[in-house]
Amino acid sequence: MESEKVTTTSSGYKAVLVFIVLLGLGICGIVFYQPNALAIIFSMLCFAAAILTVIGLMVVNPNESSVLVLFGEYKGTIKSNGFFWVNPFYVKKKISLRARNLNREPIKVNDKLGNPIMIGCVLVWRVQDTFKAAFEVDDFAHFVDIQSESATRKLAGHYAYDNFDDEQKEITLRAGGEEVHLALERELSERLTMAGIEVLEARISYLAYASEIAGAMLRRQQATAVVAARTKIVEGAVSMVELALDHLSRKHIIELDEDKKASMVSNLMVVLCSDKDTTPVVNTGTLHQ
Repeated sequence: MESEKVTTTSSGYKAVLVFIVLLGLGICGIVFYQPNALAIIFSMLCFAAAILTVIGLMVVNPNESSVLVLFGEYKGTIKSNGFFWVNPFYVKKKISLRARNLNREPIKVNDKLGNPIMIGCVLVWRVQDTFKAAFEVDDFAHFVDIQSESATRKLAGHYAYDNFDDEQKEITLRAGGEEVHLALERELSERLTMAGIEVLEARISYLAYASEIAGAMLRRQQATAVVAARTKIVEGAVSMVELALDHLSRKHIIELDEDKKASMVSNLMVVLCSDKDTTPVVNTGTLHQ
């Protein structure tokens, strides 16, 4: 299989000088020589050569290349920027080597658990091999667009959107960070190598549950947050109750039997764990009334 061949060509400024000379000879053949068949033929040949010289002139801008084809045969690629002259019969196909952005609109896919999600990606890429980009695929820009969608779908199928039960259990799309992005870059690089495309960066730009389950998943997230918050509150309340009983016992402020301790623990837990302000009842009698 052929590969990219970087070629060099003649300077375009020399070709311009040749064009001027040919044009001058053609004019002289008509003006200064007595018109005859040979003079006319000579002038016409000079004009034809001058036209071919002009056709062969080309400009290659920075970060741009030109693929040269002669009667269906690949002859090479010019990657140097400047003013050049090439065979006028070459077909010249310009390909930009600049970095390009592709911001894909979010698409609906199923994650690893089968939940419908909306996911979009942003891709930074550029052409690395002009031969593959020009001849291995029909339209390399469209190829990048289609393959980025396919890679995003595959990535979503390998990871769950989120893990509510244990956030450290496995990598998820929402919390995977760099590892998920690297997986997307690897997948895209494998797919786009055949088109001579280099993937500079790939990132998930949009991630959300699909509208039909977004409400249910929001309630689940809220419930998970409430449970986590309650767990912390209970842990703190138990520590505070233990500290209060320990201080009362060490400082001999009051002697409590097991029933009194149980009652005190119950009251303190209600006060500390309640999600509403408690209303205390002041006892003006004895502890037993």
